[in-house]
Amino acid sequence: MKKIDIILAAIIGFLNGVFFFFILKQTGIEISYPWFLQIMLNNPWILIIIFPILAPIGLFIAFLIGKKLKILFQAAKFFLVGTLNTFIDIGIVELLTFITKIGAGMLVTFFKAISFLTATINSYFWNKYWTFQKGEKAKPKEFLKFLVVTAIGFTINVLTFHVFFNIIGQKFAISVGIWRIMSIIIAAFFAFLWNFLASKLIVFK
Repeated sequence: MKKIDIILAAIIGFLNGVFFFFILKQTGIEISYPWFLQIMLNNPWILIIIFPILAPIGLFIAFLIGKKLKILFQAAKFFLVGTLNTFIDIGIVELLTFITKIGAGMLVTFFKAISFLTATINSYFWNKYWTFQKGEKAKPKEFLKFLVVTAIGFTINVLTFHVFFNIIGQKFAISVGIWRIMSIIIAAFFAFLWNFLASKLIVFK
């Protein structure tokens, strides 16, 4: 594990803390149990301090575990980048709903499409130059593969969000704000599985 990995992990952790701070302020989520989560989520500024510490520690643990299987370390970096993408994803949706005062319906699905595309561009550069360490300039063939993989991941992400938020979400007595974030996280999970395997085996092999 290189020093640059620790530095970049800390940077991602800091950015995650900033986005998480904004998201919690926007949604107003509060919990009462367990106590340590209550302290962090009710005082979200603490996350800006904690995340840059936890991210390098988590990456180092993954490095130790993955010494015999490099893909585990790559998966950890890909996941760490994915957390940043997720917070960017959620942050942009929440920002657009805050600006437009529209928090439900098909227009929110459009907001989700914009946020996913922004997070995907961020993901490409982080994963190309850090996760898979492809230092050379992007080649047309590589970029074409990336576009195809992204298009499929985009479809998985947005359709999953639409199903959970606009269809399944109507069957539960959960606030729109909380269910919207839950739907974004669920969509991001399914997209993560596809994006990592496709990036590893197709784009950055």
